[in-house]
Amino acid sequence: MTLTSPDQPTDINLSRRGFIKYLLGFSVFATVGGVLTPIIGYLWPPTRRAAEKGGQVRVASLAELQAAGGMVVPAEDQPVVLTYSERASVKAFSAICTHLGCVVQWESAGYIQCPCHDGRFNAQTGAVISGPPPAPLPPREVAIDGDDIYVSF
Repeated sequence: MTLTSPDQPTDINLSRRGFIKYLLGFSVFATVGGVLTPIIGYLWPPTRRAAEKGGQVRVASLAELQAAGGMVVPAEDQPVVLTYSERASVKAFSAICTHLGCVVQWESAGYIQCPCHDGRFNAQTGAVISGPPPAPLPPREVAIDGDDIYVSF
């Protein structure tokens, strides 16, 4: 083992100024990378598998929908709002508000509400009752098999 004295040069010669330049360069590189990563992710989003048209997805049971009166459920990659009434049976609509794309909610008062700007939709037709949405909620096809509710895409 060889001891070095303070007068002997070592292999690493890094001054304070060099160290600060190194840190500054690294922080600039990290900042640029942190800014560019979401921009690139936005411009080239990941590919998703295409949903098969005409396919049916089980979304809920008839018993739980009857008890709740309505609910928002996931179907594949899209939220769907289901409503139930004795008169019109089961209806399904896209749960994406036609105003700014917020996910709507089922209100126990018997209507569908967008929480973003208080847009309200008819639970049986999807038509706009009040608020800023420019169009009704798009309907989805519903099939009932026993106690299971299926939505078609």
